[in-house]
Amino acid sequence: MSALDFSTTLANAWFPSPVFTASGCASSGRELAQFFDLHSIGGVVTKSVMTKARYGRPTPRMAETPSGMLNSIGLQGPGIDAFIAKDIPYLIEQKARIIVSIAGETVEEYSTLARKLRGVSGISAIEVNISCPNVENRGLVFACDPDASRRVIDGVRRTIGGELPIIAKLSPDVTDLVAIARSVVDAGADAVALINTVLGMVINLDTMRPHLGGKTGGLSGPAIRPIAVRAIYQVHAALPNVPILGMGGVASGRDALEMIAAGASGVSVGTASFGNPNAIPTIQGELRDLLIAKGFTSLRDAIGFAHRTEPSDVE
Repeated sequence: MSALDFSTTLANAWFPSPVFTASGCASSGRELAQFFDLHSIGGVVTKSVMTKARYGRPTPRMAETPSGMLNSIGLQGPGIDAFIAKDIPYLIEQKARIIVSIAGETVEEYSTLARKLRGVSGISAIEVNISCPNVENRGLVFACDPDASRRVIDGVRRTIGGELPIIAKLSPDVTDLVAIARSVVDAGADAVALINTVLGMVINLDTMRPHLGGKTGGLSGPAIRPIAVRAIYQVHAALPNVPILGMGGVASGRDALEMIAAGASGVSVGTASFGNPNAIPTIQGELRDLLIAKGFTSLRDAIGFAHRTEPSDVE
């Protein structure tokens, strides 16, 4: 078997594997730790945390859809203080590499969260989830507006300085994703996470009303993977030096490699873990075997491979 350098980097953060959990699908890792060693994967991206505890949206919160799932959880969580006190120490104890995802309703809330995380040891990076309702602007999602996106990232960068890499998590529900990506990178983001869920709705034909308690929800699973691959490919083509954490319907090593070839430096696995709690280590093993079978000696050589025009002997 050929030797393979399976490691990856997101800005100045190094990870031994390019496969991560997806924010929101495993809380802070406790659930999946029953099935595999959290240290054995690239890292744990935590559920997005806010300043105060949230109870989330009313039920029903989930609906099965063709090749996917619709969820409307509403960022339920314990709040940043409880998260720092309980979840970070647990993940450090598990020797997991930690990417903390933060979410806010105002620009100032993001900065407050960043201030509380500044100096907390054991964190590899911060994912800034700007795909959340912006209550300052009539429910507009930050990530749908280049200026709003820029202001959030700028505030977080000014707060934490150069201590931690910032990964901006973007929404696919925009006309020009590349413009949004450019705006967050110009404001200080070191990497981008593509993609968040796609806005959708299910009508319950028994009640003839929206099925979800929150009416709309986020579509995830294999149904959105082509959207994610397109987004990754476009952003990598425009910003080839910006690392991308890809996600959206990854259910196999082949899915993961497709995103890496499109330009992702790493992939997050979410919905697949609901059906198979061992999905992440399985996908990680399949990806490693695929890279070796195709003759790669380094994951880095596969990143963005689909953009290369010259003939290749890689099969």
